[in-house]
Amino acid sequence: MFGESDDDGLTRRTYLAGGATLLGGALAGCTSPATDDETTQTTGAPTTDAETAGSGDTDASASYAVSMEPVGAVEFDGVPETWVANNGSWADMGVALGLEPPEALWLTSRYHTQYYDAIDGLSVDKSGMVSLFQDGVSKERFLDLDADIHVMDPNFLMNRFEGWSEKDVAEIEERVAPLFGNCIYAQHYPWHDDYRYYTLMEGFEKLAQVFQRTDRYEAFESIHDDFQSNLAPVVPSAGDRPEVAVVWGIGDQPTEFYPYVIGGGTGFKHLRDLNVRDALAESGVKDFHGTRAAIDVETLLNVDPEVLLLRGYEAKTDAEFRNTVVASLEDHAAASNLTAVQNGDVYRAGGLYQGPITNLVLTERLARDLYGAEETLFDRERVVAAVEGDV
Repeated sequence: MFGESDDDGLTRRTYLAGGATLLGGALAGCTSPATDDETTQTTGAPTTDAETAGSGDTDASASYAVSMEPVGAVEFDGVPETWVANNGSWADMGVALGLEPPEALWLTSRYHTQYYDAIDGLSVDKSGMVSLFQDGVSKERFLDLDADIHVMDPNFLMNRFEGWSEKDVAEIEERVAPLFGNCIYAQHYPWHDDYRYYTLMEGFEKLAQVFQRTDRYEAFESIHDDFQSNLAPVVPSAGDRPEVAVVWGIGDQPTEFYPYVIGGGTGFKHLRDLNVRDALAESGVKDFHGTRAAIDVETLLNVDPEVLLLRGYEAKTDAEFRNTVVASLEDHAAASNLTAVQNGDVYRAGGLYQGPITNLVLTERLARDLYGAEETLFDRERVVAAVEGDV
């Protein structure tokens, strides 16, 4: 396992990082939309029983290396037991691998554990999870957590948060544990242009290798493939699919919105898999990530999408969403003229951070909202069996 350093005292845990250069600098990273209602902490039931860390294909006491851009090859002298991750994409991958949840995320409020309610026998308790972002991100918090691995892209840390440099990252790796990860949830960061992105399943496979649980990854790969096959006949032909606008609503009575042009990254996977027609893509409205600007109701009326998908409300139940956000649009003098509002086609868009389980839940939910799918599109029992290692 991760032992104390040798006599040279340079590192607390043994690992080797190389093969890629970190992209430091002061480029502005993605900031969260200014208003975000996703602050409710959800405390679920205890997690599904997991096997001891290290169960899988390889001897848990043997050393091994896993490579991923931009960190290169990282060598482990034992399977990590405690971990920290950057967002709910990686946290959900850990759940799929049967691990205990990470001890910390950037923002725990955006890890929506209520998604697991759609799967009997699976629940996650995040009540003890720490938010790394608390008026910035401090090195002290990493030191206090003392995790065995930090599942995050070091370039995200350096470019998104003030006060972080390659020297600071190196200090955390030296005194605590390595960083291992790639920013996969979106593809708009200028500092990510110089190294590859990973798909959700590619990133999941890398994490499975780190925790030596590739058997569970393979089980989910099969579940994912079958889900895609079940989804295909649900998606109408191009001419029959409605035009959809994805926006982030500001507040419970939104009159301004951050526009999201559907792009790459795991945060848009469910929309791509449903072959959604993007009403904003050819409208002339610029993507939020390029402008950091909001649009008003009048601009949205000019686009007038058939369906309006709202981000920023995943902490609400469907009933809460309809009784607050949708009701406010219906009562608004201008917004009530939107075709989507008049036809009752306003839905939650799904979270930014998706892993192999939450993507199944969100894609199935949106298939019902958009296309009226009635059937169950993935086998819940297979999911639980894979999480528990019954593969």
